[in-house]
Amino acid sequence: MEMPSPNPAILARKARLAERLLAVLPDDAVIQDEAETRAYECDALTAYRCPPLLAVLPRSTQEVSDILRICHEEGVPVVPRGAGTSLAGGALPTADCVILGVARMNGVLETDYGNRIIRVQTGRTNLSVSGAVEEADFFYAPDPSSQLACAIGGNIAMNSGGAHCLKYGVTTNNLLGVTLVMMDGTVVEIGGAHLDAGGLDLLGVICGSEGQLGVVTEATLRILRKPEGARPVLIGYDSNEVAGACVSDIIKAGVLPVAIEFMDRPCIEACEAFAKAGYPMCEALLIVEVEGSPEEIDHQLGLIIEIARSHNPVELREAGDAEEAGRIWLGRKSAFGAMGQINDYMCLDGTIPVSSLPYVLRRIGEMSQEFGLDVANVFHAGDGNMHPLILFDANKPGDLEICEAFGAEILKLCVEAGGCLTGEHGVGIEKRDLMLHQYSATDLEAQLKVKDVFDPRWLLNPAKVFPLAVTEGRRTAAMAAE
Repeated sequence: MEMPSPNPAILARKARLAERLLAVLPDDAVIQDEAETRAYECDALTAYRCPPLLAVLPRSTQEVSDILRICHEEGVPVVPRGAGTSLAGGALPTADCVILGVARMNGVLETDYGNRIIRVQTGRTNLSVSGAVEEADFFYAPDPSSQLACAIGGNIAMNSGGAHCLKYGVTTNNLLGVTLVMMDGTVVEIGGAHLDAGGLDLLGVICGSEGQLGVVTEATLRILRKPEGARPVLIGYDSNEVAGACVSDIIKAGVLPVAIEFMDRPCIEACEAFAKAGYPMCEALLIVEVEGSPEEIDHQLGLIIEIARSHNPVELREAGDAEEAGRIWLGRKSAFGAMGQINDYMCLDGTIPVSSLPYVLRRIGEMSQEFGLDVANVFHAGDGNMHPLILFDANKPGDLEICEAFGAEILKLCVEAGGCLTGEHGVGIEKRDLMLHQYSATDLEAQLKVKDVFDPRWLLNPAKVFPLAVTEGRRTAAMAAE
């Protein structure tokens, strides 16, 4: 993966930059020792690493503003970082950048149950947002698999989703307002504790912008009352395509489960060996969960089971109590850890129309044969957010390159099927060079002009999202102006 060469003039100014940052931050907020900066050399896309020039860990919006103002004056690139769980390399540093981590900004600033909002600093983890309101029987809906560790700031940057987003939407559908710090240190408020804002929808521009337009330090989030109850059903099939057809028929019938999750045989076997959840050994497994009152649950599950039976399942198991429900979810929630025990893998994130699931799953199986690498599929089937895990050997020369080429073909397939390159992981560096497969040069230029407005000197996360060849002129001009 190509990254821009570091600017030697910036490297030479490291001591001066550190001195200026220490003038506005506590000593423990500036990390400049080379050994300590290695903790920030990569995110969850661990195939690529590069220690940053410096790392800074502010505790307030004012400190973030001071950091960005100084870096702007010094012409130093800044890479924002939440919890470092990005699977697309969205927080990968360059050698001449400052990593700005928001992990210490984890406070709850306001809870307002009457208006169903919570305002938090963006270093707070996703799961702890629900933890802060659960005693009042509320929860925060977006639930990425990494929700125990991932930060709200990263969720906003990547517009993260999760298993329950089929019913409740992704981050952008649950984000009401942000405090945003621009690259020059200016602090702006966008949106607020209300459902819509006057003027242009700038909140929609910020959510999913991958740290390219500003650093979000505080967020106002929608919280919801917990449902009266929830119940999953496990459905096994002897074919991926038939399972995909079942998902399509459930959606087409107008039923709205809270989640429809898909696992194929390689993933089922790995999860069963790891978690011992009692899963059937079949080719494909669906977990469908509905929620509401007991009567609503019975009605919805009745329709879903009727549709499932029309596709001749080899297993159909409805949870009778909380323990059985927990066992149905146990393997699915252990999936990524289970796969990591048996092999290195690359987790992809492409989105397709639900009706294309049978075709796309068949083509992924065919491409697995062509590239000679196994694939395990575990994903949010209800909203077409696919997560193929390509298995490879990181210690075998050439295997990573084959894996990346295979992954690129899968993502192209998603676009060709009417979907897009990403569902919730973002573009980062992983899919950066595939953007021209989805967008025309004119489309990309329009997106670049938005960044020009927010960050005219191209200092915020400048080597991400857009192909380097497309942004080279802008980045070179910014560097020449230093």
